[in-house]
Amino acid sequence: MGEKTLTRMDLSEAVFREVGLSRNESAQLVESMLQHMSDALVKGEQVKISSFGTFSVRDKSARVGRNPKTGEEVPIQPRRVLTFRPSHLMKDRVAAGNKT
Repeated sequence: MGEKTLTRMDLSEAVFREVGLSRNESAQLVESMLQHMSDALVKGEQVKISSFGTFSVRDKSARVGRNPKTGEEVPIQPRRVLTFRPSHLMKDRVAAGNKT
């Protein structure tokens, strides 16, 4: 399986090819979209992209964890974590891609 990573530049290049904006405008569009998404997540809002999935922020409470090597108990501080839940269409598409 290839270990290719999709980058911002790849996204802006795709917008350039598919939509026909200039390369500079395409890069600005991608940056603006990612900025809007991250701003919404920082505010605690969900970002739902139809047929793709939902990004959300979850608050995790403090808990006691263990160091796997020593078994020593270690306190884990409360924190906010980013979660992604793919849509059923995305799950089906990925599953179908694994079969080829």
